[in-house]
Amino acid sequence: MAVWVILPIVLCAVSFIGCWTVFLSFMLHENIVGFLNREYRNSCQTNETGNCCTLDNVPTISTSGANFPENSLFTATINAGSFLFLIFCIFHHAHILDRNNVHSLLSKIAMILGCVVSMGAFMAGNCNPTELMLLHYLGAALSFVCVCLYMTILTFLTSKCVMTGCEWALHPLRSISTIIQVFATILYGIFFIQEDFFYKHISAVFEWLLAVNLQLYELSYSVEFYFFSSSMLSVLLAKKEEEKCLILS
Repeated sequence: MAVWVILPIVLCAVSFIGCWTVFLSFMLHENIVGFLNREYRNSCQTNETGNCCTLDNVPTISTSGANFPENSLFTATINAGSFLFLIFCIFHHAHILDRNNVHSLLSKIAMILGCVVSMGAFMAGNCNPTELMLLHYLGAALSFVCVCLYMTILTFLTSKCVMTGCEWALHPLRSISTIIQVFATILYGIFFIQEDFFYKHISAVFEWLLAVNLQLYELSYSVEFYFFSSSMLSVLLAKKEEEKCLILS
């Protein structure tokens, strides 16, 4: 049913609108100029007016949602996005099983990685970096690394599985998106661990690039989900029943 096309669209919309709303609110309440800012200080005077930014104000996604009132919206956005992404991973796996069962093992590995991405994002979104820094960064690291692997496998499956007839256009686009995600993640990690304000700022730019790139990648799956049907979910249950019969025999 074509109604399932709504899933990747809603997933992309929730992540995009939620994250950028948090970011804009952060800029308004923290009185900074976002990505255009280049002047950071080690500390600010209590009665100082105007823009005064420290490492606590670097416009990363995590920093944007660390304080009130943005933290509530940030957590809600991450929770909703994590849940929708989990459903997305399971449904896509069901689609592969139904249309191209020969690639079921690779698809299952991708689904597991997608579940790890979802759990990592959930951990990062619910562990405030100002209070639970270790858990927050652990969840974020799992998400960033596993999403690269997940996108790589899904892009490979796009070239091997004919599910829509549009793979000739989707595969090169997803390949470009995957390459951007992998290299941007590497550069993000390199800049993030630096202590210099300038490199921290560049890492924030790469973090937002990664978020937008992933959202566009998810949106491209609207094509596959247009051909998705509820009956495909029965494939997952059928597999479980077969496994039970093998165990009993």
